[in-house]
Amino acid sequence: MCLSIPSCVTKIDKTTNIATVDTMGVERNASLDLMEEGGVSVGDYVLIHIGFVMNKIDKEDALLSLEAFDEIFRRMDDDELQQSIIVDSDKCFQ
Repeated sequence: MCLSIPSCVTKIDKTTNIATVDTMGVERNASLDLMEEGGVSVGDYVLIHIGFVMNKIDKEDALLSLEAFDEIFRRMDDDELQQSIIVDSDKCFQ
């Protein structure tokens, strides 16, 4: 199962159509090719799947989701946390 954690757009490169996003403190790039042109701006929260921004979400909903993920991660022991970030090529990954 894939979970998409809300990510905040920090930069947009209009030449390459790539957004730089912050996902709980981890910065990465995601393609905007599946989004309507101009549909995403710096400061927006988005959901990403396999390297593509799939949709923009409401900031309030994004922050509530991030709080829930933070609570889950705080309750995990080190082994559970490590297992939760292992990429399984037979499934999906972020």
